[in-house]
Amino acid sequence: MKIFDWKKREEFETYVVPDDYIPFVNTIRAIPGSREKFKRVGRGISAGQGKTCGRGMRGQKSRSGEGKGTRPGFEGGQTPLYRRIPKIQGSPQKGHTKTEYSLIKLDMLNQLADKENNSVDVSVLQEAGILTKQKHSLAKVVGGGELTVKGLTVKAHAFTQSAKDAIESAGGQWVVLPKTAKKEELASV
Repeated sequence: MKIFDWKKREEFETYVVPDDYIPFVNTIRAIPGSREKFKRVGRGISAGQGKTCGRGMRGQKSRSGEGKGTRPGFEGGQTPLYRRIPKIQGSPQKGHTKTEYSLIKLDMLNQLADKENNSVDVSVLQEAGILTKQKHSLAKVVGGGELTVKGLTVKAHAFTQSAKDAIESAGGQWVVLPKTAKKEELASV
């Protein structure tokens, strides 16, 4: 007699774990419904996945031995994108790079109102607990709000125009840090 899922589930819900139970490889049971039986394909049309086994009629993906498909970047014989894009000259040859920054919002600078620091950079914000660990080593101050703290000197690797205007209108200064400088050198800036 075949035991159906609902019978297994009812049995599992009423099952009580004994107090002296110690889990071993031979005593562990899967929760009913967590292990699905694999689908038997190619066993006739009444089974639901007969004849073409769910792969469709034609094409490379329907052939046997197709496995994981084509390699990454393959475009069916057309010259792929990674070969159409020109190489960047120079040695060593690096790919196309984009400068990515950790963003500092003006609202974060507003949280330093009660602190006595006039000079603010990433390390000051991290010590105050306003800024968490950064994914990128370079920092950029972005606008999008009003700066209420007066007379701040903000040091970062880049600034948006709105951030520059907000800092200057609050009577502060903005200082652009060199992108290649080491941490010891930044302390003197």
